[in-house]
Order: sequence, then C-alpha cells, then structure tokens
Amino acid sequence: MDLVEEVIRREWDQFQRTENEGGRASCQGNWPMFHQMRASQFMTWPEDLLRSYLDDLDEANRVGRNLVTEKYARMMASTAPDEYRERIEPFIPRLSDERIARQERVITVQVAWARDFRGHYPRLGAAMRVLTTAEDTPEDTSFETYLRGELGTYSDRTMALYEAMVEDLQAAGRNLTEQTVANTVRLGGFADLTEAEAAQAA
Repeated sequence: MDLVEEVIRREWDQFQRTENEGGRASCQGNWPMFHQMRASQFMTWPEDLLRSYLDDLDEANRVGRNLVTEKYARMMASTAPDEYRERIEPFIPRLSDERIARQERVITVQVAWARDFRGHYPRLGAAMRVLTTAEDTPEDTSFETYLRGELGTYSDRTMALYEAMVEDLQAAGRNLTEQTVANTVRLGGFADLTEAEAAQAA
C-alpha cells in the first residue's frame, strides 16, 4: 500500500472510533468523501512528512490516544469554549507557548493562501469552509480553526517538517490551498481547477 493510502487508512480507523455527542456523524460512514478529502491533502506532502505523521498515528494507537478525536476536540476551543475549558482542555496534551506561536505563523500563511485561492476561484471557494475563526459558529467550523486543531495534534517532529514544507512553498511562490483543491477536483473527475470552476457555474 502506498504511503498516502496507509496514512488515510490509519486516520479512517481513528475516525471510526471518534464519538460525537449526538451519536455517529453521517460523514463517518462516507469513506469515498473522506478518502478524497484526505488524499487531496496528503498528496501535497513530501515523503518524510508523511512518514512522520504515520508514526504519530501509530504511536497514538500504541498509547491509546486518538488524534482525530483530539483534532475535533481542539476545535471546540473556538466553537464551544466553555465546554472545551471544562471537559476537554484538562485531558489533552498541553501545547507550549513556543509551539502555539509556531503554529500561528503557519496558520497565518495558510489563511492568506486560502483567501488568495478564493479570489481566483470564487465558485470553488464558495463551496469551502468559512475562512477565519471569527466566523465560527457551533454548526460551522472555519478553515483556520480546523487547521489549528489539526496542527495541535502533530508531534514536534511532524510539526517541524510541516513548517519546513510551508516555508519551502512560500519561498517558491506556491499556494498549498491551490495544490490541495487541484488534487480534489482531479480526484473528482475534472481535468483541472479551471474546468471545475466553470462547472460550478452550471
């Protein structure tokens, strides 16, 4: 099995063990959608980052952590702050101030990329999550908040490799959101972003 597929399978297994207050979410039964969205992201990653994150998932399984559950739990710092403080924050790994600052630098870059992508492909952009944490509601979690939750689950090694990838892309003038959505539309049967954008207008 190729590395991207291994990572997706590990995440899917943890996603299946993620419990929601209202029972199983409908998306937990939608393997094709989960696979498309996660493959689109992981196809942009270099091999060393994929291997490091796979190690994170394996280590989490070994010690009884669920990184997917933890990702969604961390998002609640914005979407359900009182519940987060009382019922979640005491029970998940605490991030250092230095680690939080590093994550926020990455998030700033990625939110700018996502905003730029929406400017070039407004119809595709309209189908994406709302962009910023300021737009969060109990029902809608923004791209920024989702990313913050996800980065918070990475090991220090994975975070360092992820930072390096973002810095390399930034230095090369490339946009990670554009690369990820390009993968999504190709996996969905479109030739490229331009074709997919035009199809949204139909």
